[in-house]
Amino acid sequence: MEFLNNEPNLAVEIAGVKFKNPVVTASGTFGFGKEYSVFVNLSQLGGIVFKSLTLQPCPGNPPPRIFETSSGLLNSIGLENPGVENFIKFYLPGLKEISTNIIASIAGGDVEEYAAVAGKLGESEIVSALELNISCPNVRHGGMQFGVSPSASAEVVKSVKSVTDKPVIVKLSPNVTSIVEIAHSVAAAGADALSMINTLTGMAIDIYRRRPVLGNIKGGLSGPAVKPVAVRAVWDVYREVDLPIIGMGGITCARDALEFIMAGAKAVAVGTANFINPRATVDVLEGIKLFLKENGIKDINDLVGAAHN
Repeated sequence: MEFLNNEPNLAVEIAGVKFKNPVVTASGTFGFGKEYSVFVNLSQLGGIVFKSLTLQPCPGNPPPRIFETSSGLLNSIGLENPGVENFIKFYLPGLKEISTNIIASIAGGDVEEYAAVAGKLGESEIVSALELNISCPNVRHGGMQFGVSPSASAEVVKSVKSVTDKPVIVKLSPNVTSIVEIAHSVAAAGADALSMINTLTGMAIDIYRRRPVLGNIKGGLSGPAVKPVAVRAVWDVYREVDLPIIGMGGITCARDALEFIMAGAKAVAVGTANFINPRATVDVLEGIKLFLKENGIKDINDLVGAAHN
């Protein structure tokens, strides 16, 4: 492939969906997209994954919900969202004008709820794919209870696949004995792609108040502290499971993103970094483009899994 106007190819394809570049947003860190439009030209991105939706509006967990740790962030938002019908009515139409892939993240307290939310979002032409959040560590019902069980994970995937033709991306939890085993189970159930990893379960204690910092006691750890765990997980799954991977976990710059890509990710999601630098996504994208140019690499796809060679 020759450079077009001396530009390397950044386009990738995941589960039949074409992405203009491999940089997307991580669910829960970018609102519903429009919130960041004053900082970022959203159409520059490969895709937007908005915060997880449930069937009914969800108020989330009691505060405090956020706590900064060494090289990371603990969050216990608890899937606060307006509910899928309110989202479709008030938020989704405004995303139609954005020239990028819109990926809907969905969650539920049981298998039936996942299917119900998927069925409603699957009817929209604006939505390119569905991401199943089966791995959230800070909700009491649903969430990670599915992501830590191979059979339960597979059941959710089968249920969602039965109600929609949209590509289904499954978000995997690192809080398991074998993430490869979970990946195998969702692949066998019909998953079209994987996103990994979700946050690690963690907590912090206020030594003066002698009690947990977070209102929900435990939360999900994200940010640079989790990147080595996430890169290892992508590496392991890439070697064993034949599904495209969207890698995430602590990506703050192009070098971080390229580690994930060389470990086996076809695309990357920027998450916690958005809170520190609202232009983190485009900065990562420009950094990847510069790396390709400086190293004479004509196609980003040539780097996918390159560290395994």
